[in-house]
Amino acid sequence: MTSASNEKATIARTERGLTIAGTRITIYDVMDYVTEQYPPKFIRAMLNLTDEQVNDALSYIETHRQEVEAEYQLVLKEAEELRQYYEEQNRELVEKIAKMPPPPGREAAWKKLQSQKARLRAKLEPQR
Repeated sequence: MTSASNEKATIARTERGLTIAGTRITIYDVMDYVTEQYPPKFIRAMLNLTDEQVNDALSYIETHRQEVEAEYQLVLKEAEELRQYYEEQNRELVEKIAKMPPPPGREAAWKKLQSQKARLRAKLEPQR
């Protein structure tokens, strides 16, 4: 993979956490794909990274697995707390928007969208 000296130049701690130097991509972004077992080529394409950046990130994750995993769990927890907070803050607005009629001239598209949403909800219900 890569040497420890190269890792330090590629992975930097910023106010956002462990970040791939020269990008806004965090190690936690990479971890989202690693935990889902995506291959390095896919991660590279999705995050618009070079092979070297992906390899360095994966090497860093492997070398510092416990530290990265602990921080990643904190990031996931904070993200879920933020999602819940904003969902609650915007509940009334979302309900108000949902009750609005379709824009003039777009009734057919609106009906199709509502139908697709209903099918998706029905599909997801048994999974809960």
